[in-house]
Amino acid sequence: MPAPLKQAMCNEAYQGWDFITACKSIRKAGYTGIEIAHFTLAHDPSSISADRRRELRQIMDSEGLQFVGLHWLMVAPKGLHVTTPDNALRERSWLHIRHLIDLCADLGPDGVMVFGSPFQRAATGGSTREQATRRYIDGLAQVAPHAASRNVTILVEALPAAQCDVVQTLEEAVSIVKEIDSPGVRTMFDTHNAIDEVEPHAVLVNRYYDFIRHVHVNELDGKHCGKGDYDFKPLLRLLMQRGYPRWVSLEAFDFSFGAETIANESLRYLESEIAKIHL
Repeated sequence: MPAPLKQAMCNEAYQGWDFITACKSIRKAGYTGIEIAHFTLAHDPSSISADRRRELRQIMDSEGLQFVGLHWLMVAPKGLHVTTPDNALRERSWLHIRHLIDLCADLGPDGVMVFGSPFQRAATGGSTREQATRRYIDGLAQVAPHAASRNVTILVEALPAAQCDVVQTLEEAVSIVKEIDSPGVRTMFDTHNAIDEVEPHAVLVNRYYDFIRHVHVNELDGKHCGKGDYDFKPLLRLLMQRGYPRWVSLEAFDFSFGAETIANESLRYLESEIAKIHL
C-alpha cells in the first residue's frame, strides 16, 4: 500500500456554516487538515480578537484538525491591490498581508499563505506587466522577514493568463522565490491554475520540488476531484515517491454540489486513485 499523503480541505465551501460544525464535517469526511479563507471568519482579519483566535485554534484542535494555512488573501476587505501605482493603496494592501501573517501564526504553527488573488495583484492603473511584477516582488521582500519571524510561509502561486498577468508559470514563481531568498517566501502547485503549463504537471513539480510547500487539488474546470477527467495519479505518485511531508489540499471553486458532498466525493476519489498507484 502506498505511503499516505496528508489531506486537507479549504473551508470556503462551508461559508455560512458555524465554524465548529464545519470542522466536524471536514474531519468526519476523513481530512486531517483545514485551510481557511479568512473572509469566512471576518471581513477584516485584523478585527479578529486574540480571544477569538485562541477559540478558533482550540476548536480545530478539539475536532482533530491541523491548521494548514490561509488562502484567498486579498478578497476582503474590498478594494485592496498590491501592485497598483497608488502608493497609499499599495502600502495599505501590504499592511493587510502583515495582518494576515499574524492571523496565520495565531491560528496554528508553521502555517502557509497561498497568494493567488489574481484581481488584486494584476497590472492596473496603466502599469506594465513588468512594473506590476516588480512591485509584487518588492512587496513580498518587505513582508518576508515578518513572515519568517512568525514561522509563516507566503506561497507565490502561478496563475493562468486568463486570470492574471503577474506570475503565470511555476518557473516565474520559483525565480521570485530565489530572488527574495527568504524562508518566509516559497511557492506551491495548484492543478487547476496550472492549466497553461506546457509540460506534464508531475514533471514540473519534480523539477521545482525543493521550492514547493503546498499542493492544491481540483479539476481543471474548478470542480472537486472526480468530477472531471484530470488524471491525478502521476502527481500523487511523484509526491509519494519524493516522500512529500506537507499538505495536499482540496480547493474547489464550484460549490453547487454542497459542502459535504464535495468533501466526501473528492477524498474518496483521491483515495481510490492512490490505491491504484504502485511505487
